[in-house]
Amino acid sequence: MQLERLARAAPAILAAAVWLGVATRAVTAVQAPPAQAPAPSPAAAAPLAPGEHAVVFGDYTPLAGNAELLRRILSPLRDAALRRRLADSGASLSGYPVDLAAASFGLYVPARSPAAGYGLMAFVSPWDDARLPEGWSDVLDRSGMIFVSAARAGNDAADGRREALAILAAYNVMQRFRVDPARVFVAGFSGGSRIALRLALAYPDLFRGALLNAGSDALGGDALPLPPRELWLRFQERSHLVYLTGERDTLHLAMDAASLESMRRWCVFNVLQRITPWTAHEGASGAALARALEALEAPASPGRAQLDACREGLERRLTQQLDAVQSLGSRGERAAARRRLEALDREFGGLAAPRSVALAAQLE
Repeated sequence: MQLERLARAAPAILAAAVWLGVATRAVTAVQAPPAQAPAPSPAAAAPLAPGEHAVVFGDYTPLAGNAELLRRILSPLRDAALRRRLADSGASLSGYPVDLAAASFGLYVPARSPAAGYGLMAFVSPWDDARLPEGWSDVLDRSGMIFVSAARAGNDAADGRREALAILAAYNVMQRFRVDPARVFVAGFSGGSRIALRLALAYPDLFRGALLNAGSDALGGDALPLPPRELWLRFQERSHLVYLTGERDTLHLAMDAASLESMRRWCVFNVLQRITPWTAHEGASGAALARALEALEAPASPGRAQLDACREGLERRLTQQLDAVQSLGSRGERAAARRRLEALDREFGGLAAPRSVALAAQLE
């Protein structure tokens, strides 16, 4: 059957079970958040003074639940294959991939509180401590931007944990401070930057853009599937991406080039590349951060005619490929149709649903 075949053929799907904290034995109910929230953090108990703080958070949002992470981050057929494999084994998704009672965060509150509300940057770190990068505090003060980062969420952490912690960090800050939703961004360095791009793509309803410091992936593949259509259209229209990499960091400049080319191919035009002179693979300086924030906070304004024409071309190509799968199935060439559909799912992800999912069911 099509879904079982996908599950057998894609070890990444099985890795996603661990990646998202999936139960590996039969359970009677989906895990819920802890009934008792952790003791109030300083952020919850009283307004925090400007400066750095170590805090804990206790509020959950369905946006960070495993079911929603799967829906947004995996392609539709891989999502369905994982869920079918779990059901067949008598297992179930846990509710969340993290327990906030065991998590901690670094928080920086700027000296200035803008009239329209704070800006917010959720930072995905490559290291395990939740440090504020050197030289950033003055820039955050001038911008009136809160910084939050999860501890124990570096490159060695499971990916599902990193995404969920960044979402929960942003959500909890927005519950405790007056934040301007138009100034909520995700950022990261190195491996954390690749997670930041994944989050910007899958959660454009939370993050209005991303600062990608020396780490990126190309759109439309296993590393970065397209999200469901309604999120994808929002990302194209409203999200900003700023790529920031050192001129001597040749590996990550090459990754950026592939990512930027894929953005153009997939009709994403609110992108900007900044190359930092005389630097290799290192975090952004305060001056580089200031320039990146200026670009991130500029109004997103893709040319309407350019965007519409590009979208029309994508839709024609998608329809042709879906029609080709349906034609193969109608002629009884089911194995060829399945292979074509799997390739289409990897390339177009959520943009191909729900028709891709219906075709998969017909080919079982």
